[in-house]
Amino acid sequence: MAASGRGLCKAVAASPFPAWRRAHSEARGGLKPEYDAVVIGAGHNGLVAAAYLQRLGVNTAVFETRHVIGGAAVTEEIIPEFKFSRASYLLSLLRPQIYTDLELKKHGLRLHLRNPHSFTPMLEEGTGGKVPRSLLLGRDMAENQKQIAQFSQKDAQAFPRYEEFMHCLTLAIDPLLDVAPVDMAAFQRGSLLKRIRSLSTLKPLLKAGRILGAQLPRYYEVLTAPITKVSSFPGSEGTLLPSGRLSPSLCCCAVQVLDQWFESEPLKATLATDAVIGAMTSPRTPGSGYVLLHHVMGGLEGTPGAWGYVQGGMGALSDAIASSATTHGASIFTEKTVAKVQVNSEGCVQGVVLQDGTEVRSKVVLSSTSPQITFLKLTPQEWLPKEFVERISQLDTRSPVTKINVAVDRLPSFLAAPNAPGGQPLPHHQCSIHLNCEDTLLLHQAFEDAMDGLPSHRPVIELCIPSSLDPTLAPAGCHVVSLFTQYTPYTLAGGKAWDEQERNAYADRVFDCIEAYAPGFKDSVVGRDILTPPDLERIFGLPGGNIFHCAMTLDQLYFARPVPLHSGYRCPLQGLYLCGSGAHPGGGVMGAAGRNAAHMVFGDLKSM
Repeated sequence: MAASGRGLCKAVAASPFPAWRRAHSEARGGLKPEYDAVVIGAGHNGLVAAAYLQRLGVNTAVFETRHVIGGAAVTEEIIPEFKFSRASYLLSLLRPQIYTDLELKKHGLRLHLRNPHSFTPMLEEGTGGKVPRSLLLGRDMAENQKQIAQFSQKDAQAFPRYEEFMHCLTLAIDPLLDVAPVDMAAFQRGSLLKRIRSLSTLKPLLKAGRILGAQLPRYYEVLTAPITKVSSFPGSEGTLLPSGRLSPSLCCCAVQVLDQWFESEPLKATLATDAVIGAMTSPRTPGSGYVLLHHVMGGLEGTPGAWGYVQGGMGALSDAIASSATTHGASIFTEKTVAKVQVNSEGCVQGVVLQDGTEVRSKVVLSSTSPQITFLKLTPQEWLPKEFVERISQLDTRSPVTKINVAVDRLPSFLAAPNAPGGQPLPHHQCSIHLNCEDTLLLHQAFEDAMDGLPSHRPVIELCIPSSLDPTLAPAGCHVVSLFTQYTPYTLAGGKAWDEQERNAYADRVFDCIEAYAPGFKDSVVGRDILTPPDLERIFGLPGGNIFHCAMTLDQLYFARPVPLHSGYRCPLQGLYLCGSGAHPGGGVMGAAGRNAAHMVFGDLKSM
């Protein structure tokens, strides 16, 4: 899947970040027969869980299948001298207490905050030789309003109120991220003591309600409504078909989140990308508002909503977490695949069996892999309730994402923002660059193609150039480009699987789209790495290629993540815990699931 090309870049000194090549396979003292806790998978959540447990005095070992730690938060040199954040590529959602608790700066974490952060160039014909318009958004509200006013004065005036509205909602949601959901099982079946204890989990919900106050109905609409409206005939009512398509009889009567605020399509489409990114949904799908919220609730270094690049790529974040864990005595092993969770005759976890037959005993096992791998492949089925297994097997894991990593010998020069004479990065180069996003209809049409089993004819493209701020990622004068594209179905029309020809045909289509905005892009390509949904599943263990492990829809969140009555990290099998993105609060490089699960495990171990 990696296609190398011309070696046109200048030579560059060896990387100053040996952490990428740090070998964890020979952990301190070698593999022991027994630990207090075993973590399956060295993704960022698994590493966070291990780091917290080890700091709490729980002797912990982590086993990773791949040769490198980090899961999807990894840096790999797929093309010689070009270092890619091969899967996840931006940071914002990592919980602030994880930075401080694990002392990540002390362990080498360095960030490059982006400002501005969003750039949407237009394809405009008939401009009389004028430079096409673009929309550039950053932290300066006055400048944002000036940019938006190109398209609508009304929207420019409304934008600060919209930002404040969304900020208030994120403040309400924030406390829910750092604790387990309300324990509904304890309420229903627990002892009186358990019921009393479970009342404490209501506090974040009550706090959220106090923050939202009388505005709660409006915020509820954000979570349940489509992010943009659907055109309809007067008096018609709409339904959503089982396929995910909207019926020909479409509804406008539900509150449409962005349409309440704005009228200009470039602004709405730019904001709507956060509502569909990584999700097999259209901006017109009910509930797409929550995914929008999920991607605006982060922040970096005290700046709310900020996104940035990790110096050295996302793998440097995983290395910093791993360093924090191993400094306190945790053991991390790569190329050690867990084949099975071991259960004793009393129905309690007693460790794991590795693929080579080695048995490793432990009091508890935490899995940062997906719910499907954890419960359908690694756990003996006879120890799980049939209904639970059925619910796990029915999780929605559809993914629209094909990630393309590209090495180029120069920065792309956009018609809407031509490069400087010297070719040095300009402010827009550090942004998430949104292509084919001039209109929300384009996003919906791209989604409709995938519903027909076809890769989008005009894919939605988020283009990022992390080397614009971090020159350590590429040789001098060259750059790494991340293309997060959608929509691509897991299985093509007619049941056809992705092959090399299909991969390259789709990548060529994406490159043709970029070429329309930035002529010369295709000629600058040195090499590329194409990861379709099946590739993301095979390499990173993402079910269906889904970056969240399972869809971030309202029926698979909070009380119901991964399934109802089992949203608190504990599983039906005593001693087995879920600590990855398939657990509350969900996907993204957040670390909350790992941290929350570690505290849950520690409490349970104390009571043993």
